Amino acid sequence: MKIVSVGNKDRQGVVGQVVRAIRLGKLTALPTETVYGACVDACNQESVMRLLAYKRRPLGKPFSVFVADTKMAERYVVLNKTARNLYKSFLPGPLTVVSRGRHRVAAGVESETGTLGVRISSSWLITSVVKNIGRPITATSANKSYERRPYKITDFDLKEFGLVVDAGRLPANEPSTVVDTTADDLVVLRQGNASVGTGNSVLSRSEEDTKNIAKELWQKYEKSIRKRTVVFALEGQMGTGKTIFAKGLAKAMGVSGEVVSPTFQLEMVYEARHDNTRLKLIHVDAWRMETAGELARLGFEQRVSEGSVVVVEWADRVAEEIREYEEEAVIVWVRIEYGKDKDERKIFWEVREQ
Repeated sequence: MKIVSVGNKDRQGVVGQVVRAIRLGKLTALPTETVYGACVDACNQESVMRLLAYKRRPLGKPFSVFVADTKMAERYVVLNKTARNLYKSFLPGPLTVVSRGRHRVAAGVESETGTLGVRISSSWLITSVVKNIGRPITATSANKSYERRPYKITDFDLKEFGLVVDAGRLPANEPSTVVDTTADDLVVLRQGNASVGTGNSVLSRSEEDTKNIAKELWQKYEKSIRKRTVVFALEGQMGTGKTIFAKGLAKAMGVSGEVVSPTFQLEMVYEARHDNTRLKLIHVDAWRMETAGELARLGFEQRVSEGSVVVVEWADRVAEEIREYEEEAVIVWVRIEYGKDKDERKIFWEVREQ
């Protein structure tokens, strides 16, 4: 593993080293405008398989790719009018546009349904590398699945990489917004820094998507746990996936045991280890609660004061009680609704800042 520091000097020398490493099939870590990325040639099957193994990601869960410009994008995806408008308005920048793929990348990069997410980076390094290679490179984060966002090189497993370009600690920006343009309506799959006018809402198409959305929200608010308790107040009809969301949250926090709905116990407590810090996840189910006072009798006030992470299913039943702690805790209100198709869920969230 080799680490190269990047600055204003000898940019072309750094680009040359990165291009050589990627052409040799090495897993390469590069700074982007969001986080450090794990980059390989997206058309090299052996390199993509190496990246899949590192990310602990099965075939079928796709990677997005960086391209140099719209012209290169059109060689790998079909751009409809919606996609073209997004390219003109938001790219280069932290936006991933999902389109129908042309099946010209290695297996495991496109989704199982043949779609491909494309980014044009505002980073001079990424753009220079892609232009020199002449093909897309992968645009996934350098951390393994469900591990912390990599804003510095010590946030990921350095020994797995052949080359690491160190730009120091990156600003704690959100990941790219991911927008699906393959349907009639534009659909936000992940809400990041780039806003396309949909607010804090995303579409889940599977239970795994819902878990990933929970992970993204945890990573968005985890820094608050050092100062205040974080409460995820979940609302939604029976079967929309509140417990699935709780499972994704638990996995992101490092809970090792199985998370189940505490319908009959009302509360379950799980030990978590995140960034070598011990945390508690308090999982509450208010389905059987007839009054908000029952939440108080569970010791909710103590949970808030001790710096735990709390997830409350059926939070609408005890909303009045939860709102009493909006000054002491960061309360993330999450509403899950059924979508158009059987497996689709619309997930909305908000935090009322104090």
